[in-house]
Amino acid sequence: MVDSREPAVAWAAAISNTLVANFTREKLEQLLGGYVEQLLSGGVDEARQVGRSMVEHDFISSATLEQTLACLGEHIPVTQPQLAALAAGYAEGLRDRTLDQQELSRTAAINTMRRAESAVRASEAKFRAIFESSAFGIVVSGLKGEIIDVNEALLAMLDYQHDEVRKMSGRDLVHPDDRPALREMTKQLIASDFDNIRVEKRMLRSDGETIQTHMAISLVREGDDAPPYLVTMIENMNEMRALQTQLVRQSLNDMQTGLPNRAQFLGWLEGATGSKGPDALALVQVDIDGFRGVNDAFGHEAGNRVLMHVATHLRAVFSEEIAKIARIGEDEFGVLIKDPQDVRSVVALVEDFTARLEEPIWFGGHGVGVTTSVGVVARAARGGDAADLLRAADVTVGWAKRDGKAQWALYDRERDVHDKERYALAASIPGALEEGQFRVDYVPAYSLTDGSVLALEAKIVWDHPERGVLCPDTFLDQSSNNGMIVRLVHWALDDACRHASDWHQALGERMPALSIDLPPRLCQEPELVAEVARVLDRTGLPASLLRFELHEHLPALLNDDQLEELTILAERGVGLVLDQVNGGNVGVDRLRRLPLTGVKFTGSVVHGLDEGANRVEESASVTLLTWASILRLPLYAEDVRTEAEAARLTELGVTGGQGAHFSPPLSAAEVSALLLS
Repeated sequence: MVDSREPAVAWAAAISNTLVANFTREKLEQLLGGYVEQLLSGGVDEARQVGRSMVEHDFISSATLEQTLACLGEHIPVTQPQLAALAAGYAEGLRDRTLDQQELSRTAAINTMRRAESAVRASEAKFRAIFESSAFGIVVSGLKGEIIDVNEALLAMLDYQHDEVRKMSGRDLVHPDDRPALREMTKQLIASDFDNIRVEKRMLRSDGETIQTHMAISLVREGDDAPPYLVTMIENMNEMRALQTQLVRQSLNDMQTGLPNRAQFLGWLEGATGSKGPDALALVQVDIDGFRGVNDAFGHEAGNRVLMHVATHLRAVFSEEIAKIARIGEDEFGVLIKDPQDVRSVVALVEDFTARLEEPIWFGGHGVGVTTSVGVVARAARGGDAADLLRAADVTVGWAKRDGKAQWALYDRERDVHDKERYALAASIPGALEEGQFRVDYVPAYSLTDGSVLALEAKIVWDHPERGVLCPDTFLDQSSNNGMIVRLVHWALDDACRHASDWHQALGERMPALSIDLPPRLCQEPELVAEVARVLDRTGLPASLLRFELHEHLPALLNDDQLEELTILAERGVGLVLDQVNGGNVGVDRLRRLPLTGVKFTGSVVHGLDEGANRVEESASVTLLTWASILRLPLYAEDVRTEAEAARLTELGVTGGQGAHFSPPLSAAEVSALLLS
């Protein structure tokens, strides 16, 4: 019995360099060992199977067969018929393999042809779909101009029928003056290596009307045998330009009122302020008062009617001969008047317009009045700045609104400069706080009977690096408008309470109260009570030593929740003093709901008691102070300037006074010297 392993090793060594297949030596010896056992245990048929198996395992080199026959004859006891059968099986395997590969190649070629034909059909289907559904006109024509096919879009564009067009040449559709140039371009396209050109040419409709078109002409070369042809896509430029005109009109006009919009109005202003503009102009800006309230109460349709109502009256007053009108905002209109006769004539037109609005608009059973705030800016035109002109008009409208609405205001450059300075001051408050430019000074309030200090009123002072020391009246009002007053008063309250706490530790029960103004904006803060509590806890000042001074009009501005916040402060021991009472309507109904701890008078009420004062003013002051005594609250007076004023205030039951007669504002160090000396 012959061991198969040794012959397999010899066989592998003989053919390893001739193999195309990638075998490791171990796998090759294992495969050949199986062949040896098959040859030794079988006959001719088994040998033929070994030959076929060799081909199946990619033993397809002629050198492999040659070395195999030599090795088997030398190392394995196989018969000559077996060797012949192995060679025959090997040849059969190669033949079958070749036939299989030829079949695969033929099948692949057939599949490739079918895919190509399918792609062509798909391409033709796509072209036909585009051809039939395209919004552009399409003409397929021969190189000599004969029309092969046209789509429905072209027939609609030129108003022809299919039968009519097929009898025509492509040049018949083109305007006679454009035919020579188009013919020359087509020849150049055919002679060149380019596939397409784009041109603008005129075409003729069936009724002789000329239309301007944009043509994209493509030369299609399908093959050597098929003649080339032209595919021309045509866009009607008349329709495109009409659409562009419409879009431009829409972009420059307000859809609701039909008036020009802000973009067009800005263009007018730029032209008016240019070198070729008029010598002078007047800009009138009209803002509808309470427009959002009309929308909220009656709906947007009512708001639209208000807009149309205002636009109609503007058109009626400011005719096209004298002015240009536009809607420049949600509830804003602009009127540009070139070379007005004078300012008085412009104001007369404005008053005519506002008078026409007096009749109400009816929404169901509601007659709603429409009022406007109007700003008028008149100035030289040439060399001006359109943006600055619009800003001036907007500022002037703001003045009209702040002065009570339903009126007009005339631009005042000095007032504008003053306002801008105030706005700049208010805007720079955060930076000034960071740099420590603010301090708290104190105005002592003295007893009118024994001269002791009853209270210290904290005043915020700004050590401005450029403008010097600024009093609160310079910046507090504007800081209320932009919200900066909240941060500023929080800082001042904390700083003043720290100082007061230090003085309280030294003076004990002799410590005067600390008072500070509570602006309306602070009363709108939902965390007012919590913030005051945090400051008092942080500084250690008793609540009974803190009191807030409320402007005489403040109670009328507060809602019920805000009044309740002040009541909570009073219940916790914080005093509330009605401040700046000057003889106006104090709002007694609201005062009854506030637990006041004092009333402070100022202005004409105090100065009416001076020597030589008007007797009417004196009588009014006496009457008001006599009435106030009925409240059974401590009465105070500020801005006391003379000894005579102080004496009369004492006679009328006023408890304390402050002002130039007693003491100027003191710094924290000066207060320490006053209280602790």
